[in-house]
Amino acid sequence: MTRIVFDCERMKYVNTGLYYYCLNLGRAVRQKLDQEELSLFIPRGKQAMFEPGLSYIAQHSLQKFLMPSVSKFDVWHSTYQNTNYLPQRNKKIKVLLTIHDLNFLHEDKTEEKKARCLEHLQRNIDRSDAIVCISEFSKNEVVANCTTHGKPIYVIYNGTNGLPKPALEDKSYRPTTPFLFNIGVIAPKKNQHRILPLLQSDPKLELILAGRHEDKDYARFLRQHASELQVENRMHLVNEVTEGEKSWYYHNCQAVVMPSLAEGFGLPVAEAMSIGKPVFLSKHTALPEIGKDMAFYFHDFENMQEDFKAGMYRYNKAGNRMKEAMKAYSAKFNWEDSARKYIDVYRSLT
Repeated sequence: MTRIVFDCERMKYVNTGLYYYCLNLGRAVRQKLDQEELSLFIPRGKQAMFEPGLSYIAQHSLQKFLMPSVSKFDVWHSTYQNTNYLPQRNKKIKVLLTIHDLNFLHEDKTEEKKARCLEHLQRNIDRSDAIVCISEFSKNEVVANCTTHGKPIYVIYNGTNGLPKPALEDKSYRPTTPFLFNIGVIAPKKNQHRILPLLQSDPKLELILAGRHEDKDYARFLRQHASELQVENRMHLVNEVTEGEKSWYYHNCQAVVMPSLAEGFGLPVAEAMSIGKPVFLSKHTALPEIGKDMAFYFHDFENMQEDFKAGMYRYNKAGNRMKEAMKAYSAKFNWEDSARKYIDVYRSLT
């Protein structure tokens, strides 16, 4: 029997995209396997998120220096491209590396830091036997910037995370007027400050920015810029949110706005469309690939008010017809299909 290790190390960071990527894909893979045995490499306590009885290797930080014995396994699936946890010594175990993005190339980093990030990624590619990218855009970036040694590279899209029952908590911010929603880390690569002028064109409009403050200087800049534009009372940095809070903001927002400069996939696009919400995107990185003609786009960052107004007019005029088309399109991104494709890759390695 083929034995597979599914790496859930990133689940140590709750309420993040990689947490739910590992959780939802891991669950779907477990359900679809019929010839193989699955084990999890997972932080202590997080295995309770999966079905009882599933075997696991407890992950801890010292394993960066000395990995546990993995001699009984056949495939190691690393779900994070920058991982420090790979079976380096045992070359018999096949390694599948999922690469989400090369966002560091688009960030405000020194060339030296970018080079170090690329070197780390290259070492992981060198150890891998096959690669999965989560979009054609990510694949093209890998091919252009890394040496893949002729190893097979597959594109497998993410699934759409299901939205649970919308539920704000006592501590949650509850908007009192129509609002725009943006979810993701607070960082320059997400370009959130470009959304603020939209508030100037509508004195009743609020903005919810949800996500971990990856760059605290940028968070301070957002507050300062909002003050300069005199919209500081309508911009709300709510930090990380629970699944219930996220669902509430999706269900109740006027639109989701993502003028991002760095996305390997753009999960909020599929999440918002799953309930028929309009999505406004930049034309950068993977966003047009995922949004296609179901999304609205900012032609540049100088005339966003006009693009937003025109998009909302089209969306409201189309009514339920467009909402249902968006829901049907979003359903194509599902974890069951993703799991089947990953399992095909596992089997190709053994």
